[in-house]
Amino acid sequence: MIEAAAVSAALPDPNRPMVERRKRLSPAALAVANLKVPRAYSPVVITGLVRLADFVLIAGVGIALYLGYVARRDGVQWEYIAAILAMTLTTLISFQAADLYEVQVFRRSLKQMTRMISAWTFVFLLFIGASFFAKLGGEVSRVWLLSFFLLGLAVLVVERLILRNLVRHWARQGRLDRRTIIVGADENGEKLIRALNEQQDDDSDIRVLGVFDDRNDSRSLDTCAGSPKLGKIDDILEFARRTRVDLVLFALPISAETRILQMLNKLWVLPVDIRLSAHTNKLRFRPRAYSYVGNVPTLDVFEAPITDWDQVMKQLFDRVVGGLILLAVAPIMALVALAVKLDSPGPVLFRQKRFGFNNERIDVFKFRSMYHHQADPTASKVVTKNDPRVTRVGKFIRRTSLDELPQLFNVVFKGNLSLVGPRPHAVQMKLQSRLFDEAVDGYFARHRVKPGITGWAQINGWRGEIDNEEKIQKRVEFDLYYIENWSVLFDLYILLKTPWALLKGENAY
Repeated sequence: MIEAAAVSAALPDPNRPMVERRKRLSPAALAVANLKVPRAYSPVVITGLVRLADFVLIAGVGIALYLGYVARRDGVQWEYIAAILAMTLTTLISFQAADLYEVQVFRRSLKQMTRMISAWTFVFLLFIGASFFAKLGGEVSRVWLLSFFLLGLAVLVVERLILRNLVRHWARQGRLDRRTIIVGADENGEKLIRALNEQQDDDSDIRVLGVFDDRNDSRSLDTCAGSPKLGKIDDILEFARRTRVDLVLFALPISAETRILQMLNKLWVLPVDIRLSAHTNKLRFRPRAYSYVGNVPTLDVFEAPITDWDQVMKQLFDRVVGGLILLAVAPIMALVALAVKLDSPGPVLFRQKRFGFNNERIDVFKFRSMYHHQADPTASKVVTKNDPRVTRVGKFIRRTSLDELPQLFNVVFKGNLSLVGPRPHAVQMKLQSRLFDEAVDGYFARHRVKPGITGWAQINGWRGEIDNEEKIQKRVEFDLYYIENWSVLFDLYILLKTPWALLKGENAY
């Protein structure tokens, strides 16, 4: 399979980097994959932060003017504060109704400003009208109200100008692009790309990288509407591993059910959105059944897990809780490091290549549990019970999983591990001479999220030695359940159950 890594045999130095053979891509695919691409920013998170900024700025201006002018004269009246907060919430609702919370709108100066000024004016007219009918007009300071209107508008205009420059800068960097590959290098693919290109302008976030096809004959075009064919379906996994891909869009008609299912069986392991274009299908569903890529109707097949605010929450959980745990276990780690050093010669820490998010290779840190001259950085031989390679201290720290504690450095400082997630396996781990991805269908679907120090499989007893097919299948099964049902509370539950699972010490040698 395309992710099966091959490492050069007999590494004399365990710290020497592994030589990995990777699936070859076409020159056209390599030209795209080798371009430096920055990390994407989520439009959902951006619009959420803009809403928060609007609330803080509007409420801050109103309260500051009230405390600086009205309260100094008449004393603090909480009714004013409540009215300011109500006006702020009404403003956010009005901005939402005016479609001001869209990344495309943030890029436009004139359209954004006219909508914002209209919505802001409407809120104040609404407040004045409500005050009049409630017979409170004489109790509201006109100086404060006018100052709030003018200063608040000025602050919002400055904020939106700054936001406009930021969004345009991110767009130039490619952080707002939805990097898309098209499946189907035929007439349907051409029609789809033309439909996407017709709506391409400065505000479009779709960037077509190229086309892939499962055929390699006269029916498969070399270029579709100017987009090059980058390879066959089997190449997509390697291509998505080398560069950022956000969306896979099928241009095949729904009638090609067998071909689509065969391709989906290979592509569903990717951490990307997968959609089926409906632009050429004669069968039409209700409009709400579709999601849209620009104006092109699509049917959702798979969605990338843990995105947008979920991703933000998980990262905060990892960094904050992981940092607290690291501080708490620092004395234990110091004692383990001393014991490892005194027990046998060699370094305290052991570094190993493992699978990370989207099959990337990451360096994972552990306390050394084997004799240094018998270290196995590729994990080509599974550690078994009473394994002579394991030191005396190593047996204890492996059984109690204390050897995993340095992975907190990966979580807190490097960010390539989570506290909770599918356990990262070494890239050369095998089951009866077969790599894990060859032994279990859908194995790489575990890598649709970042791996973790502990996980749902581990607290359910599936940890330690993998010596039969059931053990790796069960791990994959539990990992996929975790991915589909993730929540912060689920992470917290797994984290709290982990010490009990470790005390049982089952299957760990």
